[in-house]
Amino acid sequence: MVPRSVLAHHLRVSRLGSTLPSRARPALVRSLATQPPPENRDAPPHFVQEKQPPPPPQTWLTRQIKQSPLAREAFFRLLRLLGYGSAKQYAGRRAFAMYTNLCIPRAEDESLFWKQDCHLPPTFQSWFTITNLHVWLLTVRLRALPAPHGTNYIQGLIDHFFLDVEDRVRSVLQPAAPNALTPSHNLTPYTRPSDFYTVANGSNRPRPRGKAPERLVTRQMKIFKEQWAGMGMSFDLGLVRSDAELAGAVWRNLLGARGAKGFAYPADGVDSQKYFRRTVNLAGGEVEKLESIEKRGGLEAEEARDDGSGMHDHPPSEVDKYVAYPEAMATVVEYVRRELIRLESIPDEAIIGQGQFGTESEGLQQMKFGPVRSQDGLVAALRAAGDSI
Repeated sequence: MVPRSVLAHHLRVSRLGSTLPSRARPALVRSLATQPPPENRDAPPHFVQEKQPPPPPQTWLTRQIKQSPLAREAFFRLLRLLGYGSAKQYAGRRAFAMYTNLCIPRAEDESLFWKQDCHLPPTFQSWFTITNLHVWLLTVRLRALPAPHGTNYIQGLIDHFFLDVEDRVRSVLQPAAPNALTPSHNLTPYTRPSDFYTVANGSNRPRPRGKAPERLVTRQMKIFKEQWAGMGMSFDLGLVRSDAELAGAVWRNLLGARGAKGFAYPADGVDSQKYFRRTVNLAGGEVEKLESIEKRGGLEAEEARDDGSGMHDHPPSEVDKYVAYPEAMATVVEYVRRELIRLESIPDEAIIGQGQFGTESEGLQQMKFGPVRSQDGLVAALRAAGDSI
């Protein structure tokens, strides 16, 4: 777990640059990011050894602002004149703190549940789906904020989410290399890295100079936008209808709709090792034309093609894994209901914040998500009753 003092340092640096209209952060704001995080004596040894790129040298403007209280006051006064002290800008910075502290760590915090119980592969696609679920949970609560706070906070949260996703997509498609044209201090991600997924060939072999092809980035971002919209609509529908509808949304979005065409059981004379089948969504998801699918052999051939996502039906030798699916779906449904009720109990003023510079990350501890599995929930009670039979 990352120490709070280091998180506070990164949030202090990012609260000014996170809401700027351009992807590139202005040099004026970036100059404040040169100060290293404060020392944490209680930090575990593995965190101290974490590999981080060396900070760039401090600029003349940074030294002047840090040394002169008058220059610092003039700097913040200029920011306020430019609109960075407005309620909308504060909402964007606080939404960044929510996204960084509340949503990003969830894949790692519950890694065993997602990878073992839900059988999600350790890929970027799985990380996106889990993070998207928690972005949706926050969005449901932010809708209840009085106008215009609700709109500002939701827009800021979604903006930061997709800016972060785009940075990570570029890192996956084109890992940073020593011979890259980009300066080393610009290779840091929009937010902190995640250990839930790994970047293939990120450091094992030299990478070509330059950056990821824009065509691939644009296509992948369109796919993620469709997934974000589809998952949000399906969970909204399940939220207002029934737990069964919500469980169906969990099965389609988190469990990859495994077993949609039935289960393949072991049979004599059939090599289960060569079995492969996945669900293909022709109405959305992958941005592909039907003509290209037909050229590759039609829908059946497409379902038998490994797309590298790791989301496919279990082979006949592992068909018993489907037995645990109802419990996994019920666990996630119970988790969603429980967290939404908990977020509803938090006053609007605590979520909106104080509206002043330096307070964007304060009061977020009470909004932190709890564990997916509950020791005193209905699923745990049913599991205990089943064990006693």
